[in-house]
Amino acid sequence: MSIHREEAILFARSHIEEYISSLKKLVEIPSISTLPENQGDVQRAATELAYQMETLGLQNVQVMPTQRHPVVYGEDLSAGPDKPVVLIYGHYDVQPVDPLELWETPPFEPQVKGDFLVGRGTSDMKGQIAATLAAYHALRSTHGMPVNVKFIVEGEEEIGSPHLRNFVENHRQLLASDISLNPDAGMLAPHLPTIVYALRGLAFFELLVYGPSHDLHSGVFGGVIHNPAQVLCEVIAGLHDKNGTVTLPGFYDRVRPLPDWEKKELARLPLESEVLLEQTGVPALWGEAEFNFAERIGARPTLEVNGLYSGFTGQGSKTIIPSYAMAKISCRLVPDQNPHEVHEQLLHHLKNVMPSTVRWELKYLGGGNPCMTDIRHPANQALAAALETAWGTPPIYKREGGSVPVIGDFKEILGIETVLTGFGLPDDRIHSPNEHLHLPTWKKGIEALIHFFFNLAEQEGLKH
Repeated sequence: MSIHREEAILFARSHIEEYISSLKKLVEIPSISTLPENQGDVQRAATELAYQMETLGLQNVQVMPTQRHPVVYGEDLSAGPDKPVVLIYGHYDVQPVDPLELWETPPFEPQVKGDFLVGRGTSDMKGQIAATLAAYHALRSTHGMPVNVKFIVEGEEEIGSPHLRNFVENHRQLLASDISLNPDAGMLAPHLPTIVYALRGLAFFELLVYGPSHDLHSGVFGGVIHNPAQVLCEVIAGLHDKNGTVTLPGFYDRVRPLPDWEKKELARLPLESEVLLEQTGVPALWGEAEFNFAERIGARPTLEVNGLYSGFTGQGSKTIIPSYAMAKISCRLVPDQNPHEVHEQLLHHLKNVMPSTVRWELKYLGGGNPCMTDIRHPANQALAAALETAWGTPPIYKREGGSVPVIGDFKEILGIETVLTGFGLPDDRIHSPNEHLHLPTWKKGIEALIHFFFNLAEQEGLKH
């Protein structure tokens, strides 16, 4: 290890409590992007993040407005024009905390419990932003950044990044870079450093079925009025067969078959049924039996019901035929599926299966394209070497089941590839009560990022 690397690593270790304190300040702000009542909190989180970025030494720090929640930008171009520019992406918004009663500690009062920092956003992804800022600070405070960096941190990822594409298009020159780093992925286990080379895309819908003009007495009208809740349940049930395969016509037409090398690589992933059962708490697993678990999670598209609502849901009984029923539905997409094409497929299907006894409406709430990067790309090689140095073992490569729409936008608009990593773990309970961050893994991740930036500076073929 070079003396410069060693000094940066030692600096990070000696300041780790400061980095945890800064992360706690971010987690304390309930930046829930989907709820109107938290709009002010989202703005406060952006302001706090900008303050931290400026304090750590980034220049040209700005809180930049969009049509809803702001983007936070900062840069350090001191490495010079002969060194590559790395665009570091993140998001500071978080998911709602419901059901609140299942939290063991208040979600926005972060607490260290053993090896874990508990709180909403600790893992997804305020903790990952904090790790990247910590690596930057350690490098800048010792011998300076070996590469140029630009940070773009949005506040709308958890609602599908509806305004980020326009932001990127309108700020091409500001964001011009040679490669993007996205630490919004994760690891399979604390001892298994991971590089994600593919992400699924997303299409998100709201389906409404309308029946009578108002709730009806089920004794008076039952038997002559088609219940919209029943209609909705029957339609949803028909979207899968018994094997778990999506029955939507045309849904699989663009799905790429997996090549043999990729099947072998995915087969290496330690996704055993016992592990998945322990992580999820379900009595048994489900899905397309002809594909292994890693293929189902990362290489196969899905259609899921995310929420259902209709009629009376309080305690006790209220015998009604509800006036409407609603379902939230999302599709995770793989190359070369397109969210707008899936929207058209679902619309066409609903026109064929919805009975004339009800009215219905399908709202497209947003989405993003799937993406895949070459594991042989110089930046991926730099990342692989960094992870191996930090963990003492080569990384594994996986497809991720989640979606980050901006990666496709970066490639299309800015012409840059993205490398994906992150130091969250499968049992971090992201999007669920008691979300937490495994601090030993997070600390090692900071050191891996320091190595990554040094490795990038030594790589050939990165400058545009």
